[in-house]
Amino acid sequence: MTQSSSSSQPQAPVQLCRLRERPELAAAAAAWFHAQWHVPLAAYQASIADSLAAGAGPVPQWYVALALGRIVGGLGVIANDFHDRPDLTPNVCAVAVVPVFRRRGIAGRLLHLAVSDLALAGIPTAYLLTDLVGFYERYGWRPLTVVTEDDGTRSPLYAIQTKKVLPQ
Repeated sequence: MTQSSSSSQPQAPVQLCRLRERPELAAAAAAWFHAQWHVPLAAYQASIADSLAAGAGPVPQWYVALALGRIVGGLGVIANDFHDRPDLTPNVCAVAVVPVFRRRGIAGRLLHLAVSDLALAGIPTAYLLTDLVGFYERYGWRPLTVVTEDDGTRSPLYAIQTKKVLPQ
């Protein structure tokens, strides 16, 4: 059964996972992110392996949303998302949810989990490179500056104060 052929799939419960807590999903997650973003598979494999290494810090970190035993969403936290401002770190990256599971708050829940983890790790600010205006603002992200991506494209870089997402 394909994702688009089942109207019942969006009703399936969705579980958020830190890949650090589910290392058996590493290979599937790397392949899934590669399929979504077309960044070389080896880049995802290396970053995910780094996140799973003993003693790894809060960056990099990878998260997935699971439904019906499959990855339906995910995002990462990396040092730099291919732009010219390495001082603006860490970066939330590769935010994606498969179309049939969109509009269920999955991306927002993933963002909240990742930013909360950064806050608990003592990282005060997170950044996100996107040209999707109007979406991330719903979750507390604000435009900060414009950066140059590795391919020369100029794109907005958003920021969020991580402590603001934690319950008081």
